[in-house]
Amino acid sequence: MNRKHIGLILLLLVMIFTYPTASIAMESADAQTGHQNDYTGLSERIIKLEKAMNTSPDYSKWFDRITISGLLEAEAGYERMDYDDPGLKNENTSDAVLATMELGIDADIAEHVTGHALFLWEEDDTEPIDLDEGFISISGGDVTFLYLSAGKMYVPFGNFESTMISDPLTLELGETRESAIVVGCEREGFYGSVYVFNGDIDEDGEDSQIDNFGANAGFTMENDDFSLDVGVCYINNLLDSDGLGDSVAETMDADGTALSEYVDGFGAHAIVNAGPFMLIGEYITALDEPEFVSDVPGAGTKSEEISAYNAEVAFTFDMAGKETTVGIAYQGTDDAGDFLPESRVMGAIGVGIFENTSLALEYLHDEFENDDEVDTVTAQLSIEF
Repeated sequence: MNRKHIGLILLLLVMIFTYPTASIAMESADAQTGHQNDYTGLSERIIKLEKAMNTSPDYSKWFDRITISGLLEAEAGYERMDYDDPGLKNENTSDAVLATMELGIDADIAEHVTGHALFLWEEDDTEPIDLDEGFISISGGDVTFLYLSAGKMYVPFGNFESTMISDPLTLELGETRESAIVVGCEREGFYGSVYVFNGDIDEDGEDSQIDNFGANAGFTMENDDFSLDVGVCYINNLLDSDGLGDSVAETMDADGTALSEYVDGFGAHAIVNAGPFMLIGEYITALDEPEFVSDVPGAGTKSEEISAYNAEVAFTFDMAGKETTVGIAYQGTDDAGDFLPESRVMGAIGVGIFENTSLALEYLHDEFENDDEVDTVTAQLSIEF
């Protein structure tokens, strides 16, 4: 073997033994470079995340503009129904229920702009949870004393203040919840508003449109030992109220009749607080006799001018360190038939047993135009938050 062949063999051996080492070194270098790239990318992502966190909205300030409130009322009651007709058996019923659950949300959207939503559940309601109120309000602030509210609300017809557990008969007759637009003002104790909405009951031959309206006006004053609230209100169709609307619609469907003209409604109230005493007076009435017409000769009908009133007196005092209120009320209606009692006598006592927690007991006696009588005893435990 000559020197040339020996040199080639040595060169091949060197290449064989040195190739794995070089490969490993290159892989190690590539791996190190890859790790460095990964570390660099991770570092960049961390920096970007920190910047994003520093520039994200401050949700704590957003929640400061939201107010959540609520009401729970649990009731236990006993009722005795005495029928004037001897052919009908008297009835005795009792029950314990969660009568009311309310959840309210109020939001300060921007300067002069607020939003309000109120969810309501009631034991006798057909819907599980109802959006009782939901509207937007825009106030003038320091610029003007005017305000505007639009959405689902109880229109400003009637006051319906009461110290009793049961709703007053004036509320049963006149309370009206609609999707409405209200423009109002408040200045130096005086207040007033006008509103429009599309009611559920239309006049005969008229299309569904925004042709319902109303207005209210009043005055309030308050000092350390005395406060006063007096006001009047008007609505152009009392038959569209929550209490009357469904009944009127069912009657028209059953009789095949239509409302000839809207029935104007009027209300007035006065609430006086003098020291521990509170006086409440309210009156709601229709201004016209409802008239229903039909294409069938002789099928039309005419009703009387329905009305309701409420008179209450209450006294608040301290009993064993607990604020206690005792009240009595006399309420009644005219030309309400069997829809509402002709007269109601009632009394109630309520005690603030803990903070935002009260316990109340109420007794009422109803008499109807057909001489039926109802006696009801209700105990209520309620909390507000």
